[in-house]
Amino acid sequence: MKVVITGGAGFLGKKLARRILQQGTLADAEGRPQTVNELLLFDVGKASGPGLDDPRVKAIAGDIANSATVQSIVQGATTVFHFAAVVSAGAEADFDLGYHVNLDGTRNVLEACRALGTNPRVIFTSSLAAYGGDLPPAVTDDTPLTPQTSYGAQKSIGEFLIRDYTRKGFLRGTAVRLPTICVRTGLPNKAASTWASSVVREPLTGVDVVCPVTPQTVMVVLSPRKTVEAFLRLHDLPADAFGPGRTLLLNGINVTAKELERAVARHAGNRKVGKVTWQHDPAIQKICDGWPQGINSARARTLGFEVDRDLDEVVRHFIADDLDEQLKIAKG
Repeated sequence: MKVVITGGAGFLGKKLARRILQQGTLADAEGRPQTVNELLLFDVGKASGPGLDDPRVKAIAGDIANSATVQSIVQGATTVFHFAAVVSAGAEADFDLGYHVNLDGTRNVLEACRALGTNPRVIFTSSLAAYGGDLPPAVTDDTPLTPQTSYGAQKSIGEFLIRDYTRKGFLRGTAVRLPTICVRTGLPNKAASTWASSVVREPLTGVDVVCPVTPQTVMVVLSPRKTVEAFLRLHDLPADAFGPGRTLLLNGINVTAKELERAVARHAGNRKVGKVTWQHDPAIQKICDGWPQGINSARARTLGFEVDRDLDEVVRHFIADDLDEQLKIAKG
C-alpha cells in the first residue's frame, strides 16, 4: 500500500506519518489490514525530523497547485490524506494565494486520484471556519455551512468536491471538520487560532507570548493525540459511514484563552514559565468570534471518536508528547 500525505512536512502530517509507520498497516477497501510499504510526504519543503528516517518514507517538495506535480506524487497511491493548505488568516490576507492552494490544490489532488481509476481513499481536512454568522450555541452535524472568511469558503468548497467526486465513483472520500488542534509544536503561524497553542506552548518553554484576543474568547480544541487517533479510525471506516455528505464533524472541548493560561500554571512544576500579555487585534478577534463556540456531533460519538477529558489532559499530552521537541525549537 502506498500512502500520500500532502502537507506532510507540517505538524499533523508528521505526527500522522509517525503513527502510520509505527502501526505498519491501514485497512483496504474491504476493511482488511494491508502493509504500508511506501509513505510519501509532500509539502512546499521536504519533511524531516525524528522518526521519519525510515526506508518506507519518501519526502518530496513542490507546489500543490501544480497539476503535473500532483499527478506524479499520487501515482500508485491507495490512500491520500490531503492536509496541504494556506491557513485561515493567511488565506484571508492573500485572497489569490488562498484560492491557489486551498481550491486549485485540492482540485488537483482529486483529479489526480480520479485519473488513477482505482477508487482510492481520500481524507480531506476541513475546518470549523466552514461555519459562521448567526450560529447556535453548539454546531451539529446538520448546521448549514455559512463561512464568513475566504478560508472557510475554500474548505466548504473542498467538502462539496469530496462529496461529488465520491458520488461519481472516482474515489472514496471523507471530509473531516476539525476543531482547533491544541497544542501544536513549532512557531506561531498565520492561523487566526494560533494563539490557542501559543499561550500554552511558549510559557511552558519559558518564552513570553502575546495573545491577540480577549481572555474570554472561546475556542473548541482537540489534542494532537486524539486528532491522529481520529484520522486512523476515520480512514479504516467505510466511506458511507459518514452519511451522504461524506463529512465528519469532530467534537472538542470548549476553553477560553484565560483557561489555557491558567492550565499552564497548574502544570508548570518547577519550570520557569513565560508570561502572557493580552494585546487585542481586532482582525484576529473578528475571525475567532465568527467561529462556533461549541460542537455537538452525535455522528462522531456514535462512531466512537473520542475527545480529551478536560483541558488538563490536553496540556499533559503536550508535555508528554511534544515539550522536548518544542524546547529544541525554542533553543534554535
